[in-house]
Amino acid sequence: MPLNNEQIINAIKKLREVSPQRKFKQSVDLQVTLKDTDVKKPENKIKESVLLPSGLGKKISIAIFVDKELVEDAKKVFDEVILKDDFSNYTNKKLMKKFISAHRYYVAQANLMGDVAQYFGKFLGPKGKMPDPKAGCVIPIKKELLKPVYEKLQKTVMVRIKEQPLINVLVGNESMKDEELAANIQAVYNVIEQKLPRHSEQMGKVYLKMTMSRSVNLWGLS
Repeated sequence: MPLNNEQIINAIKKLREVSPQRKFKQSVDLQVTLKDTDVKKPENKIKESVLLPSGLGKKISIAIFVDKELVEDAKKVFDEVILKDDFSNYTNKKLMKKFISAHRYYVAQANLMGDVAQYFGKFLGPKGKMPDPKAGCVIPIKKELLKPVYEKLQKTVMVRIKEQPLINVLVGNESMKDEELAANIQAVYNVIEQKLPRHSEQMGKVYLKMTMSRSVNLWGLS
C-alpha cells in the first residue's frame, strides 16, 4: 500500500498530539509488524542501510578500527579511534560493554576485519554492530574516505528483520519539522516495501511512535 505525503504529515501531527511533553528530546520510530511471514526463511530476512534525506536531527557517535596508516587522520574525524595495536586491551567485559553502548556505528579498515572479528566480534555481532560493508563501514586505506563515510553514517539507519516479524527503524526526533520527518519516513517505508518479497501484502500494521508515546497507525486503520 503506497503512502502519500499528506497521509504521513497527518500521522506525525497526530503523534505529536498524543505524546506528552518530556524533559528530553524523544526519538521517532517507524514500526512495521509483518503478517504471514516466516522470518526463518532467508527470503524474508532484510538488512538494508537507508540514507535519510533529512538526517536524524542529532549527531551520532561513530568509532573506527584502524592501523597506523590512518590513525592520525581518523582522529580528526571520528569520535573514537581504536588502533590495531590496542585491540588486545579490550578484554574486560565491563569495559567492552561500555564501549559497545557508546557508539551507533563501527567502521573498520578493510584489511583489519579478521582482527576486528577476533577481538570484538562476539560482543559487536549480537548487537548488530559489526562493521558492515553494505552500509559503507568497511573501507580501504584511503584517508580521503574518512570524512565522507562519517558524514554519510550520520544520516544512515539500518532496516532489519531478525528473529521476530517486526521492523523498528529510527526516523528522527520530535524537534524536527513535520516535512523533514515525513521525507525520512517515506524513504524508509519505500525500502521496506521494496525489499519484502510480497511487498506491502506482508505489512500487517504500520505505526509511528515516540520514545514515551503510544503508537499512531500510519495507514489510518482502526
